[in-house]
Amino acid sequence: MSVAEKGLPPIGAEVREEHTRTGTSVDVLKRAILDNLFYVQGRFPDVATTNDWYLALAYTVRDRMLHRWVSTAQTYKQRQARTVCYLSAEFLMGPHLGVNLLNLEIWDNAREAVAQLGLDMDELLDHETEPGLGNGGLGRLAACFLDSLATRGIPAIGYGIRYEFGIFDQRIENGWQVEVTDKWLTQGNPWELPRPKLSFDIPFGGRTEHYRDAQGQLRVRWIPERVVRGIAYDTPVMGYGVGNVNLLRLWKSEATESFDFAVFNVGDYFGAVNEKVRSENLSKVLYPNDEQRIGKRLRLEQQYFLVSCSLRDMLRIHERSGRPLEDFHLKYACQLNDTHPALAILELLRLLLDEYGMHWGAAWDVTRQTFSYTNHTLLPEALEKWPVALFGGVLPRHLELLYEVNQRFLDQVRIKYRSTIDGRLTRMSLIEEDGERFVRMANLACVGSHRINGVAALHTELLKSTVLSDFHDMWPEKFSNVTNGVSPRRFVRLSNPWMSKLLSQRIGCDWVRDLSRISRIEDFLEDDGFLAQWLGAKSRAKQRLAALIERRNGVTLDPESLFDVQVKRIHEYKRQHLNLLHVIARYNRIKDNPGIDVVPRTFLFGGKAAPGYRMAKLIIKAINAVADVINTDPDVNGRMKVVFVPNFSVKNAQYIYPAADLSEQISTAGKEASGTGNMKFSMNGALTIGTLDGANVEIREAVGPENFFLFGLSSDEVQARKSEVYEPWRHYDQNEELRRALDLLGGGLFSHGDKALFQDLIDNLLYQDPYLVLADFASYIEAQEQVDDTWRDTDRWTRMSIVNAARMGRFSSDRAIEEYASTIWNVQPVPIEH
Repeated sequence: MSVAEKGLPPIGAEVREEHTRTGTSVDVLKRAILDNLFYVQGRFPDVATTNDWYLALAYTVRDRMLHRWVSTAQTYKQRQARTVCYLSAEFLMGPHLGVNLLNLEIWDNAREAVAQLGLDMDELLDHETEPGLGNGGLGRLAACFLDSLATRGIPAIGYGIRYEFGIFDQRIENGWQVEVTDKWLTQGNPWELPRPKLSFDIPFGGRTEHYRDAQGQLRVRWIPERVVRGIAYDTPVMGYGVGNVNLLRLWKSEATESFDFAVFNVGDYFGAVNEKVRSENLSKVLYPNDEQRIGKRLRLEQQYFLVSCSLRDMLRIHERSGRPLEDFHLKYACQLNDTHPALAILELLRLLLDEYGMHWGAAWDVTRQTFSYTNHTLLPEALEKWPVALFGGVLPRHLELLYEVNQRFLDQVRIKYRSTIDGRLTRMSLIEEDGERFVRMANLACVGSHRINGVAALHTELLKSTVLSDFHDMWPEKFSNVTNGVSPRRFVRLSNPWMSKLLSQRIGCDWVRDLSRISRIEDFLEDDGFLAQWLGAKSRAKQRLAALIERRNGVTLDPESLFDVQVKRIHEYKRQHLNLLHVIARYNRIKDNPGIDVVPRTFLFGGKAAPGYRMAKLIIKAINAVADVINTDPDVNGRMKVVFVPNFSVKNAQYIYPAADLSEQISTAGKEASGTGNMKFSMNGALTIGTLDGANVEIREAVGPENFFLFGLSSDEVQARKSEVYEPWRHYDQNEELRRALDLLGGGLFSHGDKALFQDLIDNLLYQDPYLVLADFASYIEAQEQVDDTWRDTDRWTRMSIVNAARMGRFSSDRAIEEYASTIWNVQPVPIEH
């Protein structure tokens, strides 16, 4: 056998041995995994558990990321690169291992190394616990943006809170949602690096003192009631196909003095650790229940803790650069991801005035030019506000600053509008004066930011004309639109290996970094072989999901049926109950005529309801109750299955999106800001049935009206209907299919004879129907019949599926980040060689 056949380098060739910490060959990766198993964890293969092996592999991957991270940090520092700071209450990152293997481009070698060690890569990937740092679209968007910032080579830091427990794990017991503690840190987090020396003491409560300094200038000193320490925990965020590794920095709260020895010595053992418990509560749980005042206080304290730690860190870095403080806004572009971090405006102003001695004019100018604000909601009731008494009790100095900012701002409004001021002062004030006084965080974000953006074209136009119309009228130049996007690395390349392989075989691999290139698959619409391969990829994804659901739910699905999917947060405006009424109507048709020829469908629901949101939890119960009956009725005979997938998460989503045939995007028009699930489904070749809401409008424009199942009232029609006397019961009276569906839901069939169980839900629809479910029902049923007709023509459906995926290029988060970079942040990429 020749030297070449043995896999050895030619004689005389230079041999460069790879380092165990950075090498990427199969042999080196295998050796590195064993080294990390032994030297980091103190385990050896004979006794190692699945968790031990997972950690060993994770540390091996992290080593290779840290090598690039150090290089990235050094380069950014040397070039004094302008940096994006993304402030968000949530970062729903998803499992790290798979995406990091992908971004490092060592997937195949790592899989082979693991196999040679006698392990199953899929088992290790499945073992990873998902970080509990987010709830839904807001946190997942932040995660996609961090991915794209790194992939596009843009210097960035994501700032958030290191919640010890996530939102909650969802279990379904007797059809009801049950919230269980999300203990995501129990088995360790190999991706984070604690920075115990990087900490800041954050004040709360107390009072302020006004005094004059040595130069005779009036100053303010904040004397807090208590102080909490924030400790940094760093997670590297790797870009795809680049050397750039950016940073996610999360803050953990601790007591400045965790143990009171004197109190302990007098026998008060609980009192000795009281301050430790109280301080650590700040980073204990994402979104504590705020129905009680104590919960509201904790939420407000969390938000201040996040922004104060983050701004102090940014100021620390800026001071070390040697640049003047007046250039702070030239170094940093800070994006407020909704209003949760809007306190950053007042905190930066306070720091510049009180701790750095800057004058008001300069401090306010730096503050305003530092921040930009992304609005994520059109629901007036969802715009965050805090009782003034609570706000002042937690942040006395910030309330003083708020009053000053408000007075100066309202003077601007008076000057601009003079005699035509009407009710603007009342509407635009940072303080709501009607009844109990509240601090309006969205108004603060508008006043204290130099740019304001919506997250879909329709959403932005509605912002301008409704909830933020006064601010748009005053500062139209501040407003712009940046439609959301999602990462094709996470939600296609990683989630859908069969489709990804087909794409790369046919059009090359460039689509992973530039999703616009996926449009080239339209060239194969008349290629029967490609159509067959596309169907095969979809079938594999459906078989994988069916196996998962059978294992977890005990329900057997038919992968040949149409997978009709609605997975998202449970909320009345998202209208899971409209979907459910169609399910019941379809069931009635089968019961009326057991021999009827219907398209076999599998209806999949998933999503969490807020713990205090009773109606949303009742909808979950109704879905499960209907599923119990339909799935066991012999007349149905496999033509329908209904499944609620518990604990919807990024990890579960990676199974669901690739398997969907039909994507349910059925929110009331004008209520959804954008949505990103709609994009993830379409990227994976699902067809959409939806309203003209959020990004649905742009998806329909992109894929073509002929490739989208449209129904329902438009946003203008919704507003017109709301302005009239809306009597939803008339739809019940006039539509027999709707009437029979609602009667069946309330008749006891799905509730073991308990006719009262779903009565609140039915009464809400018949006599209030705030989200026009009944008004859109007939149109929805008609669109569903179009879905059935199209599904029967396999070639047509397959071509429509291909077109949907092919035209999703504009919905990549890479495109969104490029728009933010050029139109809002004014930042340039800093490429890192690798």
